[in-house]
Amino acid sequence: MASPTPDKPMQILDTFPVLTPDMRVEALPFTGGMEFYEGLETKFGSFNKHVLVSCHEFNEAWATWEFHPKGDEVVVLLSGTATMALLIDGEHQLVDVETPGEFVIVPQGIWHTAIAADNARMLFITPGEGTENLEEPPSS
Repeated sequence: MASPTPDKPMQILDTFPVLTPDMRVEALPFTGGMEFYEGLETKFGSFNKHVLVSCHEFNEAWATWEFHPKGDEVVVLLSGTATMALLIDGEHQLVDVETPGEFVIVPQGIWHTAIAADNARMLFITPGEGTENLEEPPSS
């Protein structure tokens, strides 16, 4: 575990802050893959009332759709361009994010995915408890 220190910056691409229920920060080295996310579930007791801040780079569409049942997710475009696809009331809603600093709020309980059009770097603020990932969202 990396402890936050005011005199040493960390890199968001390889260290992800986790906000605990008492709003303390625990910074964790990002090891990649589903094992990292499964480890969060174990370490933080199903990620109950925890929020993950993460950053990823994409050159293509995500392989899965995801769903956050315990809160809204904020997705901020840092560079490149992307399209967020949200499944709302059985309809696909596409939201283009094209300017660094633009963000999308993914409402609680909405299946979503991203399509990176141009080497997108995105910051995610995610209520992690109960997150699900599927190749295709369930049909309504």
